[in-house]
Amino acid sequence: MPQLAPHMTTVPASGIRRVFELAAQLDGVDMLVVGEPDVPVARHIADAARRAWADDRTDYTPNGGIPALREALVAKLARENDVHVDLEQVWVTVGGTQALHQTMGLLLAAGDEVLVPDPGYTTFTMNAHMLDAVPVPYTLAPDLDFRPDLDELENLVGDRTRALIVNSPSNPLGVVYPEETLRRLLDFARRHDLWVISDEVYEYFTYGLKHVSLASLDTDDRVFSVFSMSKTYAMTGVRVGYLVTPKGLAETMRTVQEAAISCVAEPDQHAALAAVTGDHQPVADAREHYRSNLDLATALLAERGIRYLEPSGAFYLWIDVSHASQGDVAGWAERFLLSERVAVAPGSAFGRSGEGWIRVCLASSPEVITRGLGKLPAPGDPR
Repeated sequence: MPQLAPHMTTVPASGIRRVFELAAQLDGVDMLVVGEPDVPVARHIADAARRAWADDRTDYTPNGGIPALREALVAKLARENDVHVDLEQVWVTVGGTQALHQTMGLLLAAGDEVLVPDPGYTTFTMNAHMLDAVPVPYTLAPDLDFRPDLDELENLVGDRTRALIVNSPSNPLGVVYPEETLRRLLDFARRHDLWVISDEVYEYFTYGLKHVSLASLDTDDRVFSVFSMSKTYAMTGVRVGYLVTPKGLAETMRTVQEAAISCVAEPDQHAALAAVTGDHQPVADAREHYRSNLDLATALLAERGIRYLEPSGAFYLWIDVSHASQGDVAGWAERFLLSERVAVAPGSAFGRSGEGWIRVCLASSPEVITRGLGKLPAPGDPR
């Protein structure tokens, strides 16, 4: 029978989804494995979607999105991100996921290399393999506060390197890069004439450190910025994100949007418009909820002597379980799920540097967090 393209065999499966799918088959599981906000979508957003359906706003839209939404995003970017663009640089996508894949498809030919964070969001590596490109991991290590090592990046860049992916606030680490770090990364990209893909999906969730958009520091149009409504507005299943491109790509973007999706569903775009232009108090409330959960979780771990990374953003906690996982945290996470009915994401799902760590989602109830983290084995615990 016919065969799939050979490079498809190199696409790694998601270690997060493996645990999630297993957990979905069990009863009574405390779900701390996927990044799913536990707060409801705001009423004004849901009402806008309902009105769109009731008014039969179910037609094709321009490839880039309805003009009102794109205009609102242009205004938001200027106001909140200090990123000043025109309408033809903002493209509404099927979540941040499509924006990431679309960008990598624009920039990478077969055999090209892209520098990806390790630990880093799983889709970075998966997308590269799907495009027959080569993901080259750069280490985010504890001894550098999980920030990029510029010396390592200099050693990794080669003749086929085309792009650098930067993720701040980080999934899975919750690290937020200060402006100085971002400027150094941009300088590195300029020296080697690289594109930069900036994943800023968790922009609204920072704690004590301001989020800085890479494109606000960009002086020579090399940054593609990826944003999403999913986490900010608890709209993960609605699937609306947006991509901000350098200047001069409007015709190309119209073509690739038409080929990939034609357009995002019109009712979903009206929901996104209401989210961007409406009351942001629910976003502020969600941030405080996640911050409260973070304080609860870190106090519990500190009391039990379990090492963790203090995050400055997103809604995850990066926890060291190397004392229990014995060099196979993926296998340990599955056994832990089966024995304790607690689902966590194995750190190795985010890259080799994640071995021995787990990612826990804090977008949950205090009761689930307390119960779930209370079952983690502490150093010296016979479990």
